[in-house]
Amino acid sequence: MGKGSHNTRIEKHDDEQQIDSKSPHRLPTLSEIKVKIPAHCFRPTVAQSMSYVVKDIVYVATTFLVMWQIQNRFQYGFLLFPLYWYIQGTLYTSLFVLGHDCGHSSFSFYPLLNDIVGTILHTWILAPYYTWKLTHNHHHKNTGNIDKDEVFYPHRGEPYEESIRDDIFFWFPGVGWFYYLANGYAPRNVNHFNPFESIFYDRHLFGVCSSLATYLGMCYLMYLFASTYGFLTLFVYHLIPVCIFASYMVIITMLHHTEIDVPWYADSEWNNVKGQLSTVDRHYGHAHSVIHSIGTHQIHHLFTKVPHYHLEEATEHFRRAFPDLVRFNDETVLFAFARMCKIFLQQRSIQGDVRVFTYTDNNNKNSKKTCTN
Repeated sequence: MGKGSHNTRIEKHDDEQQIDSKSPHRLPTLSEIKVKIPAHCFRPTVAQSMSYVVKDIVYVATTFLVMWQIQNRFQYGFLLFPLYWYIQGTLYTSLFVLGHDCGHSSFSFYPLLNDIVGTILHTWILAPYYTWKLTHNHHHKNTGNIDKDEVFYPHRGEPYEESIRDDIFFWFPGVGWFYYLANGYAPRNVNHFNPFESIFYDRHLFGVCSSLATYLGMCYLMYLFASTYGFLTLFVYHLIPVCIFASYMVIITMLHHTEIDVPWYADSEWNNVKGQLSTVDRHYGHAHSVIHSIGTHQIHHLFTKVPHYHLEEATEHFRRAFPDLVRFNDETVLFAFARMCKIFLQQRSIQGDVRVFTYTDNNNKNSKKTCTN
C-alpha cells in the first residue's frame, strides 16, 4: 500500500469490540486469532534461537576484523568507515532483536537462559537488558493506551511548541534512545539505570542489579580498550555503530505505533485486542531479514511468544484469515519516519478529555479525528 495507508481503522466505543461502522463484524478474540496460526509458530527451540546468536556474533566480529585490516593496510581505508558504521549498526540492531526475544521468552522456554543471553547481547550494545525488558513488557500490556502506554503516546493538555529538543530528535534520533533510557518518556518518567524505580523494585531487584552490574562491566571493558588503542578507536569501531543502532531503535519504535488513522485509546475505551491491532507492519528493505523481521509487528504484539523466525509465517496466516485487520505500510522507512515524525511532533498534544485519537495528514491538521464524548 502507499503512503500512510492500511486496510481498516478500528474504532468503537462499546463492549462488543466492533470494527468501525463500515463493517458489521466484531473483533475476534485472541483465541480466535491464535487458532488460525500453526501451533509450531509458538514453539521456539534452543538450537534454532542460538544458531541466530552465533551467526550474528560471527557477522559482527567479521565486520570488525575486515574494517580493522582495511584501515591498517590501505592508506585511505578510513574512507570506508561510513559503510562500516551502517553495516555494524544494522548488525547491532539484529543483536538487540535477539535479546528482545529473550525478554519476551520467545527465545526459549528457559527463563535463566533467556536472561543470560539477553543480558550479554544487550549489554554489548549498551542497552540495559533487564530494566528495558520490564518497561517494554509494560508497553505490550498497554499498547495504544494514551493513559498507560510506555512511549510515543499522545500528550494530554500540553500545547505544541517548537523546541531544539524536537529538532535534535528529528535529525539525530539515536540521541532520543539514550535520553529515553535515562529519563523515560515524559510525563511517565523512568530511569532505566536506577534499580529503585517502582517498576523495578521488589521481586525484580536481583535481575535488575545483575543486569546493571554487567553493564558496568562492559563500561570497564570499553575503558580498557580505549586505554590500549585510544578513545578514537573505541569511538569509530564501537560507539558510532551503537549510535546507528540507537537510531534504528527510535525509528522502528515510532513507526510501529505512529501512522495516519491508527487509533490511540483513552483507558476507558481501550482493550487488549484493539490496542495490539493498532500497530503497523513495515518492511525494512534489504535490512529487513538482517534485523530479524522486527518490522513485522502486528503478530508480535498479538502474540509475544512467537519467535522472530516464525513471524513471517504467522503473519501470512493472520493476513489470510483476517484481511480487514491488517495494517501495512510499504513506504520507504526513512521517508515514512520523516513524514510521521513531523506529524507526531505537531499533533501529539491533545485535549484532556479525548477518548479516541488519530493522527491525520499534515496538510489537513484541522480535520484531526478525535472523540471527546
